[in-house]
Amino acid sequence: MPQITEVVKIRRKVLAELARLAFSGNLEDHVEEILQTISTENGVRYRCCVHKERAILKQRINIALHQPIGTSLKESASNALAGKRAELPAVNILPEACDKCPIDRMLVTDACRNCLAHHCINSCPKKAIVTVQNKAYIDNDKCVECGMCKNACPYGAIIEIRRPCERACDLGAIKSGEDRKAVINSDLCVSCGACATACPFGAISDSSCIVQLIQSLHSEKRVYAILAPAFVGQLGIRITTEQIITALKQLGFHDVWEASAGADIVVLEESKEYVEAVPAKQTNMTTSCCPSFVQLVEKHIPELQNRISTVVSPMIATGKWIKEQDPEALVAFIGPCFSKKGEAKREGKAVDFVLTFEELSSILAGSQINLTEIMAETKYKTTSSHDGNAFACSGGVAAAVENTLHSLYPDTAAVLKHCEGLGECLKELKDMQGEKSTTTLLEGMACTGGCIGGPGALLDFRVTRKQVEKYSQAADTKHSFENTQAVEQSKNQALSWHKHHNEKK
Repeated sequence: MPQITEVVKIRRKVLAELARLAFSGNLEDHVEEILQTISTENGVRYRCCVHKERAILKQRINIALHQPIGTSLKESASNALAGKRAELPAVNILPEACDKCPIDRMLVTDACRNCLAHHCINSCPKKAIVTVQNKAYIDNDKCVECGMCKNACPYGAIIEIRRPCERACDLGAIKSGEDRKAVINSDLCVSCGACATACPFGAISDSSCIVQLIQSLHSEKRVYAILAPAFVGQLGIRITTEQIITALKQLGFHDVWEASAGADIVVLEESKEYVEAVPAKQTNMTTSCCPSFVQLVEKHIPELQNRISTVVSPMIATGKWIKEQDPEALVAFIGPCFSKKGEAKREGKAVDFVLTFEELSSILAGSQINLTEIMAETKYKTTSSHDGNAFACSGGVAAAVENTLHSLYPDTAAVLKHCEGLGECLKELKDMQGEKSTTTLLEGMACTGGCIGGPGALLDFRVTRKQVEKYSQAADTKHSFENTQAVEQSKNQALSWHKHHNEKK
């Protein structure tokens, strides 16, 4: 399982307390008390003083209420209870929490022998290295952190140290500002959440809308939950799907759907699009299910935008399906992803709320619902296909499309490949850009392991993979084209399963 660090404990305490107060109707009057209940005068100290800890907590609470960091807690609570959400990115820096990581990137260690050759000195283009007391020394006022000295040292005595958040970002979207605090470049960031997971000070957090959702659950509106295929095992290995569905309905959800229902539609539509586009219009195509991967293309290799499948993601497809049946519905997607929060906003009104599994767990804790005590009477089995459920794991989308192409379009040639992690995806895309790739359909996933490795997951992705495989095997239908409901919806002319803003030219 992912490590339950002190950072994780504090984050979950904040979310659970906000949920508890929202359910009890006391949020606006008691929100400021969270500062005292979580950071006590005589409690464990993580920062220099209790005042610093409470300043960080205030920022964390504001982000959890989906309000600007500088807003008073009482005003933030009032706004959240009224359903208001500020214009915040999916991933945010908490300035008070950032330790400014006073790290000089290139460091000479005690392994330095002060050799006669001085390869490090001779290789430095800025003459930033001198010897002091029989050891090389780097003048960081001159150093440009090119790393040539590190490569030149025969003893490996010079090492490179990078800030954890920077090291985690394969796209260079997070850097230190003039005050050495972390700054996210929104023009490069794809909201994958890798930096948030990497930061040991908990200075990076996703924005949350749990209070706004709870208010909707308390209203007369019908709120539907969509569970991402990665949900299996997230709330406990022994917790059953029946218990989860019962708990969601106890929270106030009108009904519960699986995103794998939309995944089956996506497979059908993406296969059809591939057959029409490759090779008649273009040499290759990429999938469009991972919003971070899609943004990677749009922001970093825009020349390949027309290669991205125009089919919406399973989350959006399922949301559209629900709202066609119930136009007055509100829809909440629950999964392991930060990036879905931005996607929901960009893709119109199909999905109203996006929660991570961590947020759901905190809501259940705040509502005092104990999953282990739930006795579910009705047995549940997925109505989606094995292939639709397998979307959660890296390679699942490509395999599903391959199965459909083989059965429905047997004369279509396809070379499919999947890649996981933004670094690997970027490399493959550059090969595609330079026409060096033989792949004709590329599945890209930002997280290691696929969706199951998302930053909002509660379970190690290797364990989740086994859980998802077991759950998928129990499906009555193996392939998406065998799911009769998905086939009928795919033909539905009243709905568009394609993104209007990304139409091929």
